[in-house]
Amino acid sequence: MKKILLLGSGELGKELTISLKRIGCNVIACDAYENAPAMQVSDKNEVFNMLDKEKLSEVINKHKPDFIVPEVEAIETNVLIDAEQNGYNVIPSAKAVNLTMNRDRIRDRAKHLGLKTANFAYAESEEELILEANKIGTKVAVKPVMSSSGKGQSYANSADELKVSWKFALEGMRGNRKRVIVEEFIDFDYEITLLTILEKSGKVTFCNPIGHFQQRGDYQYSWQPADCLHDVIKKAQEAARKMVLDLGGSGIFGVEFFIDKKGEVIFSELSPRPHDTGMVTMFTQNFSQFDIHARVLLGMPLPEIKLNQSGASHVILAEENASGDYIIEGLGEALEDKNVDYRIFGKPFLKSYRRMGVVLAPSLEQAKLAAKKIFVKAV
Repeated sequence: MKKILLLGSGELGKELTISLKRIGCNVIACDAYENAPAMQVSDKNEVFNMLDKEKLSEVINKHKPDFIVPEVEAIETNVLIDAEQNGYNVIPSAKAVNLTMNRDRIRDRAKHLGLKTANFAYAESEEELILEANKIGTKVAVKPVMSSSGKGQSYANSADELKVSWKFALEGMRGNRKRVIVEEFIDFDYEITLLTILEKSGKVTFCNPIGHFQQRGDYQYSWQPADCLHDVIKKAQEAARKMVLDLGGSGIFGVEFFIDKKGEVIFSELSPRPHDTGMVTMFTQNFSQFDIHARVLLGMPLPEIKLNQSGASHVILAEENASGDYIIEGLGEALEDKNVDYRIFGKPFLKSYRRMGVVLAPSLEQAKLAAKKIFVKAV
């Protein structure tokens, strides 16, 4: 029975834990707060700040896991580099985790590999942000170099808006790196996530592309398969293959791309783990992204991945400024459509716009309609 140290215990970690448990693994779920979703289905748990270098090292040495599997960005990645050098298996690799935990490093790597990206620069002060934004163009996107789920991300058209974006980025950033990326606003036609699978042998395969829509920098709904031209899929696959082979290791990667109105494929971001937009695969594929990640990280043979049916996912969100305990209503009404399914994540408390669950359905229209019937209410 392999021992997995899961660093981050949100909804993605919960589904991954379920997949790992089904194939006989022992999971220790870690997060900064008690009763996080993955902790509810794991064998053991640890509650601590994963940016604390000494504590993270202590937990690794305490459990001596067969695999260390990061699920969040806020991790002291230098500890993972040391752990890998000392013989631990970091998934997908310490290099991948270290680069992708920071937007500036992974963006620099993509550019080095020759991938097409938006024009971008970095800033470490409000003044520098305004200076760099003026060089790039009128409208820009501003993002912390370390954050998750779109936290701290905004758009700006003027110096006043850039000042607001700077403060918003500081509030949303994780870790202690007071740095933002400012990039050209891409007037894209649509966005996709390409779930890219890297096996220990070096073989690279792909799931069908997933279309998604974001708001406040966070995904709201996704659908699979995305309606992409063959040429677009081919370009995205070539770019994703370059990235994952460079990062190395084994596992599933969520590689995001903008597709502009000319059909150009522009690299956006990469996550070295299952992706939030990929929750739709729990409905569409014979093996979900979580099943795939579990098998590949263990070095097991990868089964044939099939798209059983088209489908969509839609988040169930807490309201703005929500906090405290809660109840969820309307699930019965949502299930009046016999083809609809859902997952409730089991997060122990509300926060503003927090993702509390997801609706799964055969079409985007059905997913949106069902999600409108579900309400998360503070008590």
